[in-house]
Formats: sequence, C-alpha cells, structure tokens
Amino acid sequence: MKEKNKAKNILKEYATITVGMFIVSASVYYLMMPNSFVVGSISGLVMVLANFIPLKVSTMTMILNVALLIIGIVFVGKEFGGKTVITSLMLPVYLRIFETVTPDVPPLTDDMFINMLCHILVISIGQAILFNVNASSGGLDVVAKVLNKYLHFEIGKSLTIAGFVTAATSILVYDRKTLVVSLLGTYLYGIVLDNFIDGFSIRKRVCILSKKYPEIQQFVVHELHRGATLYPAAGGLDNQEQTEVVTILEKSEYAKLLAFIHETDQSAFVTVSTVSEVIGEWNKHKKNRLRKAE
Repeated sequence: MKEKNKAKNILKEYATITVGMFIVSASVYYLMMPNSFVVGSISGLVMVLANFIPLKVSTMTMILNVALLIIGIVFVGKEFGGKTVITSLMLPVYLRIFETVTPDVPPLTDDMFINMLCHILVISIGQAILFNVNASSGGLDVVAKVLNKYLHFEIGKSLTIAGFVTAATSILVYDRKTLVVSLLGTYLYGIVLDNFIDGFSIRKRVCILSKKYPEIQQFVVHELHRGATLYPAAGGLDNQEQTEVVTILEKSEYAKLLAFIHETDQSAFVTVSTVSEVIGEWNKHKKNRLRKAE
C-alpha cells in the first residue's frame, strides 16, 4: 500500500508538471512571441537570438536549455534533479508542437502593454503550479543557482539580475518602447509570481478560547484531521484559568471549523492570522489518516 501511494503521488506530481509547463509554454508562444517583448527568460533571449541565427525558436530553446543543464550539473551538482531536466525539455517540445499546429499567431490585441500583462498573468499561473510541486521551468533558474553558489547572491536577486539582463538584450533588435515594456514586464512578473506562489501556501492560524475546548479539539483532530496544540491561559481581568486551542488550517478547513464553533459555543473568542509558510510535519497527520481510510 505504501509503494502504491508513493507511485500515485509521483504520477500526480508529474501530471501537475505537465499541465504547468503547458501553461508556461502556451503563454510564451501565444502571448509573448507575437508581440516581440522580452520578459526576462530563456524564451525571451531566444527571441532576440532568432534575429541572428536561422533556427526555429523551439530548436534554439532546446539547445540553450540543454547547455544550461550541463552547466548546472557541472558547477552546481546534485541540486538539479529529474524535475528540472524534464521541465527544461518540455518547453521546447511544447513550442515545437505549437509551431507545427499554429505557425502564424497574431498578437492578442493591438496594445503591447495589455498583451504583456496578459502574458505575466498566464505564465505566473503556470509557474506557481510548478513551484507548488517543488519544480521550476528551468532556464534562468540554472543561472540563478550558479550565481548563488559562486557569487553568494540570493536566489531571488539572482533571478532578477538574470531576468533584467535578458530583457535588456531586446534593445539589440527592437525599439526603446519594447525595451521599456520588457524591463517593466520582468519586474512585474516577479511581483505577480510571488503573489501566486504565496496564494498556494497561505494557511490560517486559528486561536480559540472556549469552555468547550475538548469538543473543538476533537473536531479539529478527528473531523479535519489536523493537529491541535493546547495552551494554558489566564484572563487579564479576572485571572480565570482557560485553555487555548491553536491549529493551522487551509482556508476551506478554517470555514468548517468556524461553522462548528458557531454551533458549539457562540461565546468562544477566536483570533485568526495568516501564515505564509509551514515547514515540518504539518501535513503528516492528515496524510496518515487518509491512508488508513483507504
């Protein structure tokens, strides 16, 4: 059963990667390439090189990604796993399919700035899906990790530097308007992507003071399949001893808990805060319960 669940999870991860890379590739081909702006990425650099090298975009993307993978493996090493290799190869494969099926794609609108915003929105969704399964689309991520290892730049700053340098190459073949849109797009892309990624990982930290804390604790543990921590507390006005229940939940689980509290104890005092990241065995308890149910 354990091996079966492991295989199922791996299959689910790679299915998610396939969908995420499809969205990323479609955004590059249908939204960025027809408008000739260069939002900092390997695909943007390929668009510039296409003006000097008589090769298809998909072919040049494959060459650059393979070259970067080799550089990454040589200079960084084990950090480049199977997911990075697969996503780096998926992009040129998808681009070749799009080139064959729809060779001539017109811009979405006549406004380059609107097209750039649409591209950022769509590609950020794809990238966030990839990051949610601990994957990336490769390309400049390899450059960022090399800069991080040898120049000790933070990964985020390394990606920003590589992105801006790539976007700046647009001036070699396009006008100043395209350069400005490309640089602005690269900056906005980082902001939007961060928000999408945060959206996947945001949790609710719920603190409950209630005389009926045993019932609430049981609901969290047995109905929501989440952990709960009990803290002794004392009121500041009357020094009356109480017990506080603290738990971390997903948004949908928080809504269920709130409904249960309203039914169980309307006088309960509840405070809620947003948690952007949870590290550790937060999800282990729930997974074990689900496995037993299977």
